[in-house]
Amino acid sequence: MTIEADLNIAEIPFESGAIKFRYARVMSPDKTSWIRHGLFVEYHETGAVASEGQYVDGKEAGLWRDFYPNGQSAAEGSYHEGQEVGVWRHWNPDGTEESSTNYGQ
Repeated sequence: MTIEADLNIAEIPFESGAIKFRYARVMSPDKTSWIRHGLFVEYHETGAVASEGQYVDGKEAGLWRDFYPNGQSAAEGSYHEGQEVGVWRHWNPDGTEESSTNYGQ
């Protein structure tokens, strides 16, 4: 019996071979392209997480977080259908919070 998975994990490397992007994807209904759907993680070349969030049908959705190479938070906010929404918080590399941005709802 053959089992076909709808979900596929993609890994895109830096030239060094370290993983730059890792994300879940599904084949489009017309079977001509991949669509990001599920967890998305971007890495710094050191292997530390640079950005993480979710895609739904190819668009950013829900909570997203960005990080500096040392692991310190850089930004945090939400997306709805690929658009930034609500309050996004930003931090400097030293951990001090910058002004927030409000994208409305």
